[in-house]
Amino acid sequence: MVERVIASLKGFIFAAISAICYGTNPLGALHLYAQNYSPETVLFYRFFTAALLLMVVMLSKGSHFKISFREFRALVAFGFLFAASSLTYYASFKYMDAGLASTLLFLYPLEVSVLMAVFFKEKIKIWTVVSIAVSMAGIALLYRGGDGATLSTVGCLLVFLSSISYAIYMVMANRINLQMGSVKMTFYAICFCMFFLLLYSVTLGSGLPPVFTQASSWGWGFMLGLVPTVLSLIFMVKAVRIVGSTPTAILGALEPVTAVTIGVTVFAETLTTRIMAGIILILCSTILIAVKK
Repeated sequence: MVERVIASLKGFIFAAISAICYGTNPLGALHLYAQNYSPETVLFYRFFTAALLLMVVMLSKGSHFKISFREFRALVAFGFLFAASSLTYYASFKYMDAGLASTLLFLYPLEVSVLMAVFFKEKIKIWTVVSIAVSMAGIALLYRGGDGATLSTVGCLLVFLSSISYAIYMVMANRINLQMGSVKMTFYAICFCMFFLLLYSVTLGSGLPPVFTQASSWGWGFMLGLVPTVLSLIFMVKAVRIVGSTPTAILGALEPVTAVTIGVTVFAETLTTRIMAGIILILCSTILIAVKK
């Protein structure tokens, strides 16, 4: 009994760390946008850095890189979904405030619950519904629209596509039992993600990614590769395997909280009473899901 409680607590901690790390995406992206780099270029360097870091980790642990054909097919799907989610998310920064985009991205816990219920007959318990409702109420307070925030139709569509892609990714990570560690799984998912990003960039985007010419560019690229990519994905996979997709997704409420905090402390956005109330509601929802689980 004690071991189960400790294991569950570890899963919740992993999920919280993953969400906080992912919430730092706007920090690096907006600085690179200010240097006139396109979303696909920023994402390429983010994932290129992440792939190198994961390769070093795998080599240091003596892990092998061999995968089966079944694993190859699953990892290609993971890479495509993560590329679609990342590209639409980063593109939305061009149409709306990054904090707003990060907040609206949090539609994915609800989508995860619906996907698990529709396709895998997972029962949606009342405390899960309440937790999601509290989270969504908090998000509505953070960015309700019309109060200093301009909602873009294109931006909202991009964020929705990002959230549903990420939700499918999380469900697949939970349902497909790949016999490999989280580092190896993340490494290959990122490699295939880079392939799809390059394909998009060359055919529909800005072309081949240019070489960074400033030290600060490499610094922000490294930060994006390490924090919201390597650390976030590894902890997310570990959390999903311990506590499942839905609790991990709901604890992702800490992601928009992180994004808003960055907006206030780094980009001098105003912290109003309404925003503070929204943050408190989101934190309460994470406590509720953890206690009930």
